[in-house]
Amino acid sequence: QVQLVESGGGLVQAGGSLRLSCAASGRTFSNYAMGWFRQAPGKEREFVARISRSGISTFYTDSVKGRFTISRDNAKNTVYLQMNSLKPEDTASYYCAATSAVSNLNSIQGYSYWGQGTQVTVSS
Repeated sequence: QVQLVESGGGLVQAGGSLRLSCAASGRTFSNYAMGWFRQAPGKEREFVARISRSGISTFYTDSVKGRFTISRDNAKNTVYLQMNSLKPEDTASYYCAATSAVSNLNSIQGYSYWGQGTQVTVSS
């Protein structure tokens, strides 16, 4: 089992920044690819970004490219999501997820472990 705990959410004005953190425990963190997803009220959970086990490879959904940066520190068992130039449409609950899979990594189905989420609200 892998336990994931997100933190760092909050209320920010449009154009502002937040950094989300996700602390992992339970298994060897570097064995898992990590992803960030988000879910706005009344909408399905959607993929935001992912990072490989080593941290070398990253991938983003188009709407956050150039604004969000995913990173990880395997020594600290933590994955981060730096969010800059935030927009009201970024408002959602943000979830980190872990997977030992090697495919289907841009979808919810590709991940086995999930955190409880942290709320991000961007005011206009």
